[in-house]
Amino acid sequence: MKKGKLLLAASAALMAAAATPAFAERGTDGDLKIIFWQAPTTMNPYLSGGTKEVYAASVVLEPLARYDENGDLTPYLAAEIPTVENGGVAEDLTSMTWKLKDGLKWSDGSPVTAADAVFTWKYCTAPDGGCAQGAYYEGVTNVEALDDQTIKISFDKPKPYPYSAFVGAQSPIIQAKQFADCMGAKAPECTDANFNPIGTGPFKVAEFKPGDVISYVANENYRDPAKPAFASITLKGGGDAASAARSVLETGEFDYAWNTQVEPEVLASMMSSGKGKLETAFGNLVERLDLNPYAVDSSLGDKRSTKEAGPHPSLSDPAVKKALSMAIDREVLVGAGYGEAGQPTCNIVPAPAIYASPNNQDCLKQDIEGANKLLDEAGWKMGSDGIREKDGVKLSYLYQTSTNSVRQATQALIKDWWSQIGVAAELRNVSANVFFGGDPASPDTFQKFYADVQEYANQFDGADPEKYLAGWMCDKIPNPSNGWQGENIVRYCNPEYDALIQELGKTAELEKRAEIAIKANDMLTDDFAQIPIIYRGSLSASSTSLEGVKINAWDSELWNVADWSRKK
Repeated sequence: MKKGKLLLAASAALMAAAATPAFAERGTDGDLKIIFWQAPTTMNPYLSGGTKEVYAASVVLEPLARYDENGDLTPYLAAEIPTVENGGVAEDLTSMTWKLKDGLKWSDGSPVTAADAVFTWKYCTAPDGGCAQGAYYEGVTNVEALDDQTIKISFDKPKPYPYSAFVGAQSPIIQAKQFADCMGAKAPECTDANFNPIGTGPFKVAEFKPGDVISYVANENYRDPAKPAFASITLKGGGDAASAARSVLETGEFDYAWNTQVEPEVLASMMSSGKGKLETAFGNLVERLDLNPYAVDSSLGDKRSTKEAGPHPSLSDPAVKKALSMAIDREVLVGAGYGEAGQPTCNIVPAPAIYASPNNQDCLKQDIEGANKLLDEAGWKMGSDGIREKDGVKLSYLYQTSTNSVRQATQALIKDWWSQIGVAAELRNVSANVFFGGDPASPDTFQKFYADVQEYANQFDGADPEKYLAGWMCDKIPNPSNGWQGENIVRYCNPEYDALIQELGKTAELEKRAEIAIKANDMLTDDFAQIPIIYRGSLSASSTSLEGVKINAWDSELWNVADWSRKK
């Protein structure tokens, strides 16, 4: 086999759709009650990088293919996965062709065509559009409708791993007719389309109340006439992780609770009722700290947290960033908040194993003494108030995250450790609905990053990290001109890193790709673009009355909701 096709062959070998139970009749199992303690604020995943929005939208909007519970590609709107062997990927790897399944319909009854995919690409790449998923279209020079069912994607250079655009929950196809007047800067203004998208999934939106409740009903035009088993979904948002978990595990009020980030001993107590169980899967989810490279003083106005604000007065010092990481005891954080659903990590890409760097182990052992010595040598002198200072600048930070008991406990522990090295931290928590909401008018989103330090978790679809790592490229930084959208929340910008990701995009051999990905991970680690702290398993709660749930750490957790049913 030619060298340039090794990765495609490896991918093709993994493509098998998951077996699913058959249902006698659509809608016979009544209402499925789901709770997200982080309430979705839009149903358009292209306008929010928040997991809650991507997941909520995934039962309505679908991609050509997505990843199953094993991280393997499986076709959804596509008839099959294109490969070199089946003729779907060009021999020179510069283009690929997808064929839609026969008879696909939007939930309004109109036909799904290749023109919808063309439009979706134009929508996400439109100037001033602020698309939150731009990395999925990196290197795509054209998307064409060869006929109503055939989509051709062309790349700017050979692309050994082409499964990015229209693949996974973060890159679904939207209806061209519905979003026709929502291009570019107009995208956030299309409230009806953004809240009530017409889709191809097993459910459609009946009513959307931002930050509160989403009511779905079964899509009568869904391609499998026997699915979904449920007639409707009520997705309730808000509250906190503990109350969400309790509503499934203890009271039985809900059927499924996403992201039960709750202390292990609390979950164990809840499970004693026997009404629910925990669903756990490790993918590549990492809890991390962002360190803002730009000044964030409120007096800077619109320049705040942007390049125009200038470098951060202390977090631009590598010694300070390294000391902040050295002071953290990751083992204690795991024990206090994650138990078996967490592992200490120094890597931003912890999995799959071939992509996990073996080079970053130093952070796994807390070193308060070493951190103090490092700051001493860098000229940061301890003040009488216990806070280090140099040239009139104090090591005092606003540290923000979303409201969650585990994260607030993490904040408290880190604040204490930082105080031992002369660093002060003001702790702030923001409602998850707002923090991850992506509202360009809100000052409190993680995209705006109006703080010195912030904490959250993130991951990537599937098993290949190329498009994820592309999210740290210079052109992906959120700023006022792109509506504060973009994957590069931490504002990292390094031309050498960009060149490395471009090299990854044209490398075929799996082992060589892994080598480059590890270099990229190590560059992010060495530059302290972010401080990884916990490799987290996806942890959710489901009722013992549910069947068909296959928790998925590689795609949306609701990826196969069409196959969920109530035990008879």
